Amino acid sequence: MTGEHSSKQYDQELEAIRSKVLLMGGMVETAFDEAMEAFRAGDAARAERVIADDHAVNQLEVQLDDACSHLIVRRQPTANDLRTVMATIKVITDLERVGDEATKIARSTKSLHERGGGSFAHYDTVRTIARAASDMLHGALDAFARLDGKQALELIAADETINHEFRTIMRNVITFMMEDPRTISSALDTLWVAKAIERIGDHAKNIAEYVIYIVEGRDIRHSKPATEQAGF
Repeated sequence: MTGEHSSKQYDQELEAIRSKVLLMGGMVETAFDEAMEAFRAGDAARAERVIADDHAVNQLEVQLDDACSHLIVRRQPTANDLRTVMATIKVITDLERVGDEATKIARSTKSLHERGGGSFAHYDTVRTIARAASDMLHGALDAFARLDGKQALELIAADETINHEFRTIMRNVITFMMEDPRTISSALDTLWVAKAIERIGDHAKNIAEYVIYIVEGRDIRHSKPATEQAGF
């Protein structure tokens, strides 16, 4: 009975941590959405709120890291249980970095606002990649909540689409700057935003990889896509 009781306590503590991780996920999703809305509208005040709210995300990261450490020390999980805790710690780190990328978007918005924006089509340039990254982040959190390995695999494949879109944006922005050097400063801010969005896609991909690690015990980080392995 003691073992069963201990196992129940462990499950309850781990579920409490998972719930807080999903809360953190919701916070960074909101931060990303708010940062993009501020960027679209050129709303410096909204951007400032995104920057200020990042403190709460950072605090939650510290609390969750501490909770995971205490769980390992108290319960001494092994095998699958330890794998779950370690992967969860990595998910927490990636979510905190998504929050950091959202603040970078907000800072670029403020920079553009201070310079008056200019004639560059800032939001239209990144609208498609932003929607793709937002969907990917939401999907990764959903896969983590449900421990859905199949959904996680599909998300990993989607990351290459975001990477391709970023490369296209980079080429277009560089061309635009060469044609009209007066737009260099504002175009660079837009490029920084695009890079931050691309990084959010990377973090969502990482979360999906950790889901597969929890569910299947496979570490697929840095592995080649199936098309490359087949020689295409």
